[in-house]
Amino acid sequence: MAIRETLRPGGRSARVQQSVHQAVQALLAERDRDEVTVPLIAAQAGVTPSTIYRRWGDLTALLADVAVERLRPDAEPLDTGSLRGDLLAWGEQYREETASGPGQAMIRDVLGSGENDSPCQCYAYTESLIQIMLDRAVARGEKVPSARLVMDRFVAPVVYRLLFTPEPVDEAHAQTLLLGCLP
Repeated sequence: MAIRETLRPGGRSARVQQSVHQAVQALLAERDRDEVTVPLIAAQAGVTPSTIYRRWGDLTALLADVAVERLRPDAEPLDTGSLRGDLLAWGEQYREETASGPGQAMIRDVLGSGENDSPCQCYAYTESLIQIMLDRAVARGEKVPSARLVMDRFVAPVVYRLLFTPEPVDEAHAQTLLLGCLP
């Protein structure tokens, strides 16, 4: 899936979504998560609470939607000239972003929503970035693993350790995991 394929349509609905998403992000930047409410978001966004409930159902679903949108890639991974370099540069950025406080909160929001589509979207976004790097490497004549192998051997352990252990993957371990993906 290319990044361009994940773009959302425009119009009033898009403007409302953008306004609500911006309100959520602004409120989360200045308050604890448990202080953020639908009425507070609605007031900040300039919409009624019923607009939010009608579109998202509840606060958990809204937070998940905002997290998924923030996890959507906005640019292609850095092209370093080799798959090894591309994976290492992207992997370090991915590891740092997911290990950050906001990154961990976004992952928890996506998983906590109970919506089956949100985690799948996150998987698709990440896999699409990996596929871009793999396609560039193939064009350069390099041997490449499958995107699924990189997801299984790098992304899965990084996310699992973030969610279920007190010790996230460090830079050296991340590099070992990524280099283990190369043919």
